Amino acid sequence: MVLNQDLAVTHPEQGALQLLAQPSYAAGEPEYVYVALANGEWHGSHLYPKTAEDSAHALAIVADAAQETVAERLWQAWPLCVEHNLGMHTRDVEGLLSWWCAGGRPEGGPGHICTAVGALDAF
Repeated sequence: MVLNQDLAVTHPEQGALQLLAQPSYAAGEPEYVYVALANGEWHGSHLYPKTAEDSAHALAIVADAAQETVAERLWQAWPLCVEHNLGMHTRDVEGLLSWWCAGGRPEGGPGHICTAVGALDAF
């Protein structure tokens, strides 16, 4: 999972994120899949089965779920922009899912792209 590269840079002590399947409460329904920490803790909504049909869309949804799990289980925003110390969110930039920060820049304009998802080690 490309998000594990970013988690390893920012929280190497956490271990890799994992996809965790839980049985459905309804008979005949697919399992619920969550993004969990290495210890199995997770938070938030499950991923929907159709998420995997489009890989770019799937990465965005998994990144959002990973952020929710990390933020709620570790009690901190993740990942943080090193320039502004603000939590970042994903944005599609010309077909590349990237981490975006809402912090302003001296040259003006709200927010900036920090790096591609999976490339925080280069930021």
